[in-house]
Amino acid sequence: MNDEAVQLAKDGMEKAIERLRRELSRVRAGRANPALLDEIKVDSYGSLLPLKQVATVSVADARLLVVKPYDRGTIAAIEKAINNSQLGLNPNNDGVVVRVPIPPLTEERRKQLVKQVKDAGEDARISIRQVRRETNDLLKESEKDGSLSEDDLKRGLDQIQKLTDAEIKGVDEVIAKKEAEIMEG
Repeated sequence: MNDEAVQLAKDGMEKAIERLRRELSRVRAGRANPALLDEIKVDSYGSLLPLKQVATVSVADARLLVVKPYDRGTIAAIEKAINNSQLGLNPNNDGVVVRVPIPPLTEERRKQLVKQVKDAGEDARISIRQVRRETNDLLKESEKDGSLSEDDLKRGLDQIQKLTDAEIKGVDEVIAKKEAEIMEG
C-alpha cells in the first residue's frame, strides 16, 4: 500500500510541476519563444483554431518570431489574432509570413512578470500540498481499516513528506530560473 500511495503522490506532484512549466513557457521573458503564441486562436474557415493548427511558429533570432501559415489565405486572420491577443505584440506580414518582433521589456513589466511567475509557483506548491494531504488521508484510512500497520503508516507519511519537500524544492528552482531569465532580459 505504501509504494502505491507514494507512486500516486509522485504522479500528482509531477503533474503540478509540469503544469507550472507549461504555464511559465507562455510568460514572455524578453526573448522570442514559440510557446508565447500557444494560446492564440485564429478565426479560420469559420471556426477558432489554435495557431499551431494553421501555421508553424519559429524563432528567427532572439527578438523575432516568424509565423508561416499553411494557407496564405489565413495570413490576415493570424495577424489579427496576434494583435488582439493582449500580449503587447505588433505583428506585420509580407504576404508570405507574419513577423512578430518581441519588444524589450520595461523594468515595470519585468516586475509584473516576476510577480506572475511567483503566483504560478505558489499555485504549484498548493497543488503539491493538496496531493500530499490526499495521499496522507488515504494512508490513514488504510491504517484505520487494518490493511496498514502503524509502523507502515509512519514510514509512508515520512516518505510522502520527503517527496513533497523535494518537489517543492523543484518548484522553487523552476521559479528562480524563470525569474533570472526575466530580469536578465
